[in-house]
Amino acid sequence: MLFNSFEFLIFFPVVTILYFLLPHKFRWFHLLVASCVFYMFFVPLYIVILFGTIVIDYYAGILIENAPEGKKRPWLIMSLVANVGVLAVFKYYNFFIDNIQQVVNWMGFTVQLPLLRILLPIGLSFHTFQAMSYTLEVYYENQKAERNFGIYALYVMFYPQLVAGPIERPQNVLYQFYEKHTLIYENVAEGLRMMLWGMIKKVVIADRLGLVTSRIFDDPAQQSGVNVVIGFVFFTFQVYCDFSGYSDIAIGAARVMGFNLMKNFNFPFRGKSVSDFYKRWHMSLSTWFNDYLHTPLTYSFRRMGLRGVALATVITFFISGLWHGSAWQFILWGVMMGVAIAFEVLTQKQRKAFFALFPQRFGSLLAQFITFSYISFWCIFFRANTVGDAFKMMRKVGDIPTEIATIVRTHKFGFLNMPNVYDYLVPGVAVICLLEGCNWLTTRYDMPKTFASRPSWLRWSAYYAGILLLMFCGVYEKHQFIYFQF
Repeated sequence: MLFNSFEFLIFFPVVTILYFLLPHKFRWFHLLVASCVFYMFFVPLYIVILFGTIVIDYYAGILIENAPEGKKRPWLIMSLVANVGVLAVFKYYNFFIDNIQQVVNWMGFTVQLPLLRILLPIGLSFHTFQAMSYTLEVYYENQKAERNFGIYALYVMFYPQLVAGPIERPQNVLYQFYEKHTLIYENVAEGLRMMLWGMIKKVVIADRLGLVTSRIFDDPAQQSGVNVVIGFVFFTFQVYCDFSGYSDIAIGAARVMGFNLMKNFNFPFRGKSVSDFYKRWHMSLSTWFNDYLHTPLTYSFRRMGLRGVALATVITFFISGLWHGSAWQFILWGVMMGVAIAFEVLTQKQRKAFFALFPQRFGSLLAQFITFSYISFWCIFFRANTVGDAFKMMRKVGDIPTEIATIVRTHKFGFLNMPNVYDYLVPGVAVICLLEGCNWLTTRYDMPKTFASRPSWLRWSAYYAGILLLMFCGVYEKHQFIYFQF
């Protein structure tokens, strides 16, 4: 079920009202059933796969906890293999087989390797990583094994964050399913505000920017260099609003019922380095990779000093790229993010000395601009349909000096080659300005607190304005959230 659908407009209030009407002892079961219904709106049969891994991880957690010291690891490995195995079959099998097939063909053999004709379960990587964090935390003795099977199943399947996170740790969420939540006005108001803002991010900003980016990325051969720049800059804002919008709706929906999910985005475009950017972007995933992969790798490479940290970073982001998608463009994107952060690790002193040459405010803005430029440029790989399309678009960027010379000489912009460009470009710039204006107000004036203290007439005027913005400026074509494919 999509958050930006009519079905969810019915589902959310019904589930929430019933949650508060039911006795406390039945609420977890109600949420579990509702989460199953939510997930089955996509492909009903795939809930069997989800429950299969839930059963394995539930018993693995108990076996890990009960096993004597030195005997816990086999049960952890069993759990991890089961989860990674499901990912390997559904998400990566065809990718690896296709690449092996190309190598076989190149060697001159005529063997036809079998491919699987199956759909990727929605949000598979998200709930798989959440399940893996449970057994890992039990193994590290940071979390007691959950004995109530239904509560554990709800931890994995809790509908607000089931398909695209935040990827929660068990110690942050499991205990909340045992708490008795009462209907509190402040929780409802805060949650609904977050959901409204998240919906605006998705259907007003992200999906409107998508009208431009889809035209550019789906037909790269016909684009000018300027079009490509417009495309990757717009897509950077699009993917941010799409994913952070989902997170806002998820966190807000949980908050209405009294649950606290972790913050997933912290104004990433204010990052002054690529590493700073990723500390602010999809924080539930970045901390997952840091705790369970990067830190152990860094420890393994500790004798190499900073070079070991750099190597661990590149490996981590290589796997992060593969996590995002079973295609070479995602892997290359991940590697380039890892290379950038590795470079930052190895040149800390030099970069600090460079930015110290400028006034503090200017140096900060310059660092943000360089970071945003690097991130958005490599988003070409993240959005391109193929690696070939990505390189084709990157070469187009090299045509920009010639295009600028053409503008100066002819005073014409005909090279854009985009029908009705102003019907899409101007609204795109407008919604980006809306986003950045709201973000600036939020950070400068602590808007959640400030807004809550304003008179009711002002708050309700803002609510109605947001609803009207959704009604008249939203793009309602049931665009799936971008991160659902991961």
